[in-house]
Amino acid sequence: MNATEPRRRWWPRSVRARAALAAASAAAVILVGTGWWVHHDVYRQSAQIAERQAQAHLLALVDQLKEGSVPVRRSTVPYEVVATGRRAAVAYGGGMEEFDPGTRHVLPAPPKAEVPAPPDDGAVWGYSNCPLDIPARHDAKPWDRFGKDGGTYLGMYDDIRADKLSSDKVAALGIAPDAQLRVYVVVLPHAAEEIAEPITKTTDVLLLRAGLVSLVLIAAAAYFTVRIALRPVEAVRVLTASVTANDPRERVTVPATGHEITALATTINTTLQRLDNAAAQQRRFVADAAHELRSPLTTLLASLEVALAYPERTDWPAAATTAARQTRRLQALAEDLLLLARLDTRAPTADPETVDLTALAHRLTQQYPLTERPLTLSCDSTAPAYAHGNPDEFERLLRNLIDNAARQAAHRIQITVRNQHAWVVLTVHDDGPGVPPEDAERIFERFVRLDDARSRDQGGTGLGLAIARDLAHRHRGTLTLTPRTLGACFRLRLPQAPAPVEK
Repeated sequence: MNATEPRRRWWPRSVRARAALAAASAAAVILVGTGWWVHHDVYRQSAQIAERQAQAHLLALVDQLKEGSVPVRRSTVPYEVVATGRRAAVAYGGGMEEFDPGTRHVLPAPPKAEVPAPPDDGAVWGYSNCPLDIPARHDAKPWDRFGKDGGTYLGMYDDIRADKLSSDKVAALGIAPDAQLRVYVVVLPHAAEEIAEPITKTTDVLLLRAGLVSLVLIAAAAYFTVRIALRPVEAVRVLTASVTANDPRERVTVPATGHEITALATTINTTLQRLDNAAAQQRRFVADAAHELRSPLTTLLASLEVALAYPERTDWPAAATTAARQTRRLQALAEDLLLLARLDTRAPTADPETVDLTALAHRLTQQYPLTERPLTLSCDSTAPAYAHGNPDEFERLLRNLIDNAARQAAHRIQITVRNQHAWVVLTVHDDGPGVPPEDAERIFERFVRLDDARSRDQGGTGLGLAIARDLAHRHRGTLTLTPRTLGACFRLRLPQAPAPVEK
């Protein structure tokens, strides 16, 4: 069983479904984060509202006390008013009655004022915040606001000096004329919860409904958007599927939108064009190979049939010589075709060695046979020139260049080897008729021979230069025809290799 098969059971195969699932998942993460933030922000705002309510209640209590009125016990916010020199609380309510502050106040009394009170000019004094420790109680009821264990709560307080009040107001409050009042208001945590709870319930329900609807809409939008976007891809797929080996000329339609599908269609058309060119080149190669093979075979067969038809009048040594020459031509052609087939595989050179091209050029110059017509073959080099590669392939490359020069040269062939920067440059120059500029690249194609070479028929197959260039490319080099006023000059450039270490 394929290792990816369990994953495919739950992960959709369709790109449209995957895109919809991915968009819905991303939207779900965003919506959950948004809902969490809204939920906590509502509680934060509710806490601020509870603090503002407590602040307003504190100011209202201060105003009542300044008027000489004792506040009522019924209150939505717990409060307690304590005074110096008094054991019981002046006033309390909102849940503070649970501690029975009528006998002893729960919250600490203010410090006694030691300086005279400033004149009452009607300015509003600010309040202060402080943590308030509420004592624990063993007789707490489940509905008590402070619970059983007490705890520390946020408190707000403001102080009132009795010497700023009239004697009637002081008497109404039941405090000493030099006492200092402190009004406490306690902010309970569940006050914010009571404010936030109905809001959060409504908000959570609305966010849940809106989130589910949004997920469905986002998934549907992503699904149909990707479906529309993939229509050109489907068209490309259908047209590409219609391309066959017998009819490789079909091309896909390039959309005019300029998006990624356009680049894909252009790339596919370029690839199909390369395949078409390769197929056409292969067909031409097969046709040219068949043509080149047919010529020596026809000559060989004709000479043998004539010899067999007239055995008594046949010059058998001449017939055997002709047959041997044509057989050698067939053998050379077969070897060239096999070498080209091997080069077309683009296989890397196995176990490359460091080859001295200067020594190789000198050796071929001395060993090259020049028996058909008098030619001068010389090699000019100043120092060893090393390159990485296969020695046999380097020899085949240079021999092909010399063979081509020997067929074209009139009297002389000059080989030069130089080290130029990080390259080894080898040139083979002959004094023949040269190559027309329009044929400078065509001569490197397979089975290409110029008209005068074909007319002389000196044994060339039209594959020597093609093999030489392929061997140069195989060794990360180049082979080009350099313009000359006299003859043809082939220039080979190969990456220079360091000199081998002597053992």
